Amino acid sequence: MKRLLPGQFERIAKALADPRRFALLETIAAGNECPQARLCRVFPISKATISHHLKELVQAGLVESSKEGQFVQCTVCDSVLEAYSAELLRRVGKAPELAI
Repeated sequence: MKRLLPGQFERIAKALADPRRFALLETIAAGNECPQARLCRVFPISKATISHHLKELVQAGLVESSKEGQFVQCTVCDSVLEAYSAELLRRVGKAPELAI
């Protein structure tokens, strides 16, 4: 399983604390990948605001974005999300027992 980088747990928690960012992550994850233009149609906020929120998700490591011509394609980093979930469970004392 992927390990989080130092400070990444906190960056992810901060990024997900914003309800709009969480909703963007859910929307991107629902389709496995999502063009930024679709996010602009789905969410009633400016393209600049969506770009800002995506930047925060990318910096946290939750989303990868790639430019295809003039379009930006977003995908969820499942391995980072899994590592974050495992670390969260570990920190609250609910980590599953690992098979040895």
